Amino acid sequence: MSLIIPENYKSNLNGRETEKAIKFIKDTFQHEIISALNLQRISAPLFVRPETGLNDNLNGVERPVSFDAPCIGGATLEIVHSLAKWKRMTLGRYGFNPGEGLYTDMNAIRRDEEVDNLHSMYVDQWDWEAVINKSDRTVETLKSFVERIYTAMKSTQSRVCQKFSGIENNFPEEITFITTQELEDMYPDLEPKERENKLLREKKAVFLMQIGKELKSGQRHDGRAPDYDDWELNGDILVYYPVLDMAYELSSMGIRVDEDSLLSQIKIAGCEDRLELDFHKKLLNKELPYTIGGGIGQSRLCMYMLGKAHIGEVQASVWPDDMRKTCEEKGIKLL
Repeated sequence: MSLIIPENYKSNLNGRETEKAIKFIKDTFQHEIISALNLQRISAPLFVRPETGLNDNLNGVERPVSFDAPCIGGATLEIVHSLAKWKRMTLGRYGFNPGEGLYTDMNAIRRDEEVDNLHSMYVDQWDWEAVINKSDRTVETLKSFVERIYTAMKSTQSRVCQKFSGIENNFPEEITFITTQELEDMYPDLEPKERENKLLREKKAVFLMQIGKELKSGQRHDGRAPDYDDWELNGDILVYYPVLDMAYELSSMGIRVDEDSLLSQIKIAGCEDRLELDFHKKLLNKELPYTIGGGIGQSRLCMYMLGKAHIGEVQASVWPDDMRKTCEEKGIKLL
């Protein structure tokens, strides 16, 4: 168990006030992000057939929760890890055009997650995806979307501070763009997470780009599946979180692979067998739109905006008994 107990921590909101604030944040941010990115809400699945290739395999080691379904002949189904590939298929199936996009509520169970202040077995996020032209697969396009999302976050935080007393606005005005290689060059003797913490203590808000590719050291900053984000055109929105004195990830996103980057990354990852899956065949045959997309953590955003010490203060999940006991003793009220 990894648990941080902030010194003299006390929540600014009680249980019922917290629940009201959670709803306010989610309602407000959805309105902001829909307007910023021209998105339409779409219904999404909780589980998919594994043979479709639509499930996100994250770092390739996390086991999906699966079950057999007698109603469809006993076939095995998997709880989604995320909807990165499904969204792209759906944009094509529904006939979305460049400049248009979708968003949905994504709920997942990540059974192998190591739980702590920020991580839970239960994941809730806004998954979004937008159609772009192939010519728009550029760093400039990526940065434009990041700026719009970050502005939506800041606007939501400002309204939260106006509505609920005692809430502090920790969002800096500007966000800095930096690549994982630049970060490694800055702090070559530190581990990736330590680099993030050191950088964010200085910059406060960063979009860390090019996650998944191999760095000069031969290491990767972090893992990314090879078949949805283009490792040259992706990144995480990170902010400094003073409550826990650390870098805090709010969103992972990127321009999606085209046929060329898919083949290259699949080869690097050594998983060419995936090219036989339906999603990958469609992508290679240019039957899918070119897109940009990502996930924005709902509980993560609420925790950050409300100054909570533990993600269990803004979502209902299951925690180790010793973690729950320690939190209770230290005034951290888990839902």
